[in-house]
Amino acid sequence: MNQTTERREAVQVSVDVVLLTLVEQQLHAVLLRRAAAPFAGVWALPGGFIHTAEDADTKASAARVLQTKVGIEGAYLEQLATFSGPARDPRGWSVAVAYCALLPAQSLPPQRDDLCVVPVSALPQLPFDHRAILDAALARVRSKSLYSSLPVHLCGETFTLPQLQLVYEIVLDEPLNKVSFRRKMDEMDWLEAVPGALRGGAHRPAQLYRIKPSFRQELALSPRGL
Repeated sequence: MNQTTERREAVQVSVDVVLLTLVEQQLHAVLLRRAAAPFAGVWALPGGFIHTAEDADTKASAARVLQTKVGIEGAYLEQLATFSGPARDPRGWSVAVAYCALLPAQSLPPQRDDLCVVPVSALPQLPFDHRAILDAALARVRSKSLYSSLPVHLCGETFTLPQLQLVYEIVLDEPLNKVSFRRKMDEMDWLEAVPGALRGGAHRPAQLYRIKPSFRQELALSPRGL
């Protein structure tokens, strides 16, 4: 009887992170210049191999990548999807667990030669399958923004309701009714007024709000869209 021995090759397992922020009222993505082959010198998503000795899970791997390679901590982070196959990496069959991260622009690291913040409408050509990963992240963020508090993670620590509505409108790329928007925010019950904090403007001062502590790494959800 003939026996066939299955050839087993090591599979590369990594994480890739789509880090999104708002700059000048446009969604931007953070890219890093690759230091090593393949694609040395090319702009790419932050990513890296899983460190089995120190990473508790893939989310810990993604958080470590953001800390060590980008220089940030505390970004909102959620798993996006798994990308795999023999063609996505010239080094061989690979699996990448992709994450989406959101961060206010004021929390970005200082400018560096190996880091750039690029409008998602003007991205350079990306290596591997990073463009597919980024497109999936944009679709996820826009979809979840219709029924959750996700866009608030692009805001600073405090904000007015008009500022928050503008962030939603930028992400969704459409205007929102002011009355309906505020009703939806009240229904989700995830904001709290900052006592005694007002922001001045051309008209009467506006109340400042912040995320309730229980929602700082979790999302408030609504059964109905905006």
